[in-house]
Amino acid sequence: MCISIISTAHPDYPFILLNNRDEFLNRPTARAHWWDSPNQHVLGGRDLQRQIRGTWLAITKQGRICNLTNFREDGGEVAQNRSRGGLVIAYVATPPESDESEDAFVRRLVDDVGIQKVGGFTLLFGQLRKPKDGSVPGLSVISNRTSSAEGAVRICEKLGETQGLSNSHFGDLTWPKVVHGEHLLSQAISSSVSRGDKQEKFIEGLFDILSVDMLPRPKPDEDFQQFTKQLRNSIFIPPIGGEAVESKPADKLAAADGTGTPDDRGVKVGDGVYGTQKQTVVLVSSEGKVTFVERTLHDGNDSAHKAESRDSRYDFVIEGWER
Repeated sequence: MCISIISTAHPDYPFILLNNRDEFLNRPTARAHWWDSPNQHVLGGRDLQRQIRGTWLAITKQGRICNLTNFREDGGEVAQNRSRGGLVIAYVATPPESDESEDAFVRRLVDDVGIQKVGGFTLLFGQLRKPKDGSVPGLSVISNRTSSAEGAVRICEKLGETQGLSNSHFGDLTWPKVVHGEHLLSQAISSSVSRGDKQEKFIEGLFDILSVDMLPRPKPDEDFQQFTKQLRNSIFIPPIGGEAVESKPADKLAAADGTGTPDDRGVKVGDGVYGTQKQTVVLVSSEGKVTFVERTLHDGNDSAHKAESRDSRYDFVIEGWER
């Protein structure tokens, strides 16, 4: 049950994005990196299980950003050969010189891709640019229910906004993790500004938000499919399901060094074990400098990553930020 929280409320960082990717922990996944040609302008992780190598979150040197969350829907035809992760690629892999508008992109997805048959998803995307007169370009939100460009929702078009989404349609406030996440991010921004925190301390505070674990542990005889309904309550999802595993809180899991006995090394991932696999913080400063930090808890291996090697960080300035 992934979550993304976006804010334009920080005076020094007019765009902030927090993301947890929740997935089966042994699903092979590449860390965030600059992609190979012809998409060398794209930064993001890749899902290695399917040939298309889709992604859930990516940003370009030109400031295009796209984020995907999936959700299940009963009924409706789904084409098995279409990847929802490919929708993110369709946006960020657009040639840098392209002047395709967001409306034109939506029309391309509706007319050419046929997003109604891709499966349940919410796609957040847009071009990041310098704020002007208290306004920012904002982001568009579409789903597999979107039938035209007119159906796209616009969010975060003004400074001072904080919005969240998870594995449901955008605006679904029945998910406590979304409401809680929005509140925690707003509170963290206010407190950090008051204290005058340096960037590193602020970033760690944002990872703390992504590590808030409010998930009750399943009972021995509890049906796993029924238990998954509890996932909407917790921002962080500890390893659950599948073969028996030792569930540890986020700070213990992230600090596990992959050595020693099962009792002191964290989690051994068996088939069907699900939880938060990766955490990402994206900051964009008033000068257009992007700080992209991805924290890997699992990437398909059978143990948690070493604390000293879990983070991948990239810093760059968005081309054309002043436009």
